[in-house]
Formats: sequence, structure tokens, C-alpha cells
Amino acid sequence: MKSYDAAIIGAGSVGVPLSWYLAQKGLKTVVFDKMPSAGRGQNRAAIGGIRATHSDPAKIKICQKTIDVVKNMNSNFGMDVDWIAGGYLYPVYNEEHETALKTLLKTQKKFNLNIDWISPDEIEHIAPGINRRNLRGGTFSSEDGSASPLKLIEAFLMLAKESGAEFHFNEEVVSMKLNSGRIERIITNKDSYSAGIIINASGANAADTGKMAGLEIPVYPDSHEAGITEPVQRFFEPMIVDIRPDDQSANYYFYQNVEGQVVFCITPQPKIPGMDIDNTSEFLPLVVKRMVGLYPRLRNLRVRRTWRGLYPMTPDGFPIVGYTKEIENLILAVGMCGQGFMIGPGLGAILAEIIVDKTDNYNDILDQLTLYRSFTGDEILK
Repeated sequence: MKSYDAAIIGAGSVGVPLSWYLAQKGLKTVVFDKMPSAGRGQNRAAIGGIRATHSDPAKIKICQKTIDVVKNMNSNFGMDVDWIAGGYLYPVYNEEHETALKTLLKTQKKFNLNIDWISPDEIEHIAPGINRRNLRGGTFSSEDGSASPLKLIEAFLMLAKESGAEFHFNEEVVSMKLNSGRIERIITNKDSYSAGIIINASGANAADTGKMAGLEIPVYPDSHEAGITEPVQRFFEPMIVDIRPDDQSANYYFYQNVEGQVVFCITPQPKIPGMDIDNTSEFLPLVVKRMVGLYPRLRNLRVRRTWRGLYPMTPDGFPIVGYTKEIENLILAVGMCGQGFMIGPGLGAILAEIIVDKTDNYNDILDQLTLYRSFTGDEILK
């Protein structure tokens, strides 16, 4: 039986960065994934947005660390991941949303986020041609941005391998052997292994992985669709997020990537639970109608392709992170609620410090994201 210091289940947005940080700190680390390569689950369906302007302290702190890592990938490691600090813009068209975002602004500023309320004229400057009818202003966070999900996970994969992490692709964890409150052995479809620490970072399969250890983990995937246009000359900078709901969708968001393509996604309403990732004929007419209404300049762009991915959701919209009470050597890093791409790099760095350095600097994050919370809250900026 092969032995490791740390075994990570899931080579995705969380597992791959975490493997690098652990290997960097000297842990003999292995990552298992049933897919043939890294990021083949939810990571490849991400559209690329990275923001620290959340509504809760834990995700703000985690994503601040993510931004610091991602924006310096090129300068520190010579790896261009298509980082653009285009910012996030939330245009507002009614009094209710204006009050909500201005109230939230006070919390966001407490964490030194570079975010402000800006006027319709200022919005027009950074998003020329946006629909100004009833536009009241909006919040803009200039240090948020975007990167390529495919390039970023490949960068972390290369760094992790260079640091000694092992990756076992096409190898699925199928069971676990427990003894006296510890996972004594991991059994895959190919072999069996032992590890001092086991991390469940299995995305949409988090609940099934939890059951192998006798745990009920409240992660329930639902599906969202996204699309990308042909490339055109760059004409706007921020990720634009319209939080106004209608009878078929809760919100939608889009940005222009480094290659000039407009990438877009929508949050369906009601949710579409399950593991189905086949794209549908309903998505494009729905999202195009909303996007062109907000930003008429998009009307002549040609859509190149669409796809569908999974959001591993929790009841309150927050991730589940930390050690479990029942099993002393099991850590959860699951339920990213469709934000694993922006949470993963920062969370990987934080978890490595917790695991290896035994730091208590992040107890506030662990307390908020514990499996043993009430799950009665609700994240505002999903």
C-alpha cells in the first residue's frame, strides 16, 4: 500500500492549487481524479471571473488572496494566464437594488476592498453604450478581473508537478476504510493508499465522496449555461453583472476576455438540479434578450458556442471548508457554489497554512464555513 502525507480527491479548481501549496511545503502529495486530466469537471465550464467583492467576510478574504496570486502568475512564474484587471460593475436600475448595494458597500469597505458607488456617466465611460434608461448608478470594483480557467489550472498543475505532487488521472476513489475515527485507507479502482490527511475537493461529487466516510455533506449540484462570441476589438473593460431577476432567470453576467470574445452566463430561475451538462436550446434566446436589452452594442456579435456546467450548491450559498468532527484526518473543501475558479487558489494557500503550519489566523473563515453551521443564511452576491 502506497503512503502519502496528503491525498486530495479531485483535480479541479480547488484540488490542483492546493496540491501545489502542500507540495511546496514539503508534503508528499497525491491527487486522484476519475477524469483523464485536470479541470475536466466544473473548472472547464467556468467563464473566468475573479472577484473579491462578495457579501461575506470569508469569501472576501479568500478571494483577495486569489487575486494576489493570479495577477502575479506572469511576473512570479512566467506563466501568462490572461489576467485582466477589468473590474466588476453592478449597474443599478431601481431603488431597491441601490439601497441594497450601498448598504453592502459599507461591509465591503471594512475589508479594504477598492469598490465605490459610481454615477451613470462614470458607468458610460467604462462600458460605452450601456442602456442608460432608468440607470441610477452602480458599484464598481476596479481590482477584480478575469483569467483563463484553462491556462490557470494548467499553470497550477505544472507548478504542482515541479514541486513533487503526483497526479493519478483515470483513477476513481471508490471506498474508504475507517478505523477509530480516521480514514485508514483509500481504495481506488486501481490500488489502495494511506495518507495522513485526506481532502475532499471533489466538486459536484462531494456528497458521494462524503458518504464513503459515513458523512452527509449538503452539496447539491444544479446546472448553468454559458456561451462565448467571436472575437472583436475590445470595447468595454469590466465584468458586467445585472442582478435584476425576471421570471426565468435570477441574474446574468458577461465580460470581454483578452482575445476580444464576449463570455456570458445566466443563473436560471427556478434552479435546474442534477448532473445534466447537455446544453439546451432555451438558453441562448433567454440570455441574448437580456444582454442586448442592457447593452445594445452586443446585438451584432455572433455566438461561437455554448456549454453547460454544474454549480455544487449548499443550502445557504457558502462553501463548506475545514476538518470534520467525526473523522480527524478528513478535510472538506467543497460546495463552492459555482465560484470554485475564483475561490480555489486563495483557499488552497489558506488550507496549506492550516494543515502544515497549524496556524489559527483563519479561524474566522473556518468558523463561518464549517460543516456544522445552521445553513440558514443566504449569500447576497451569488
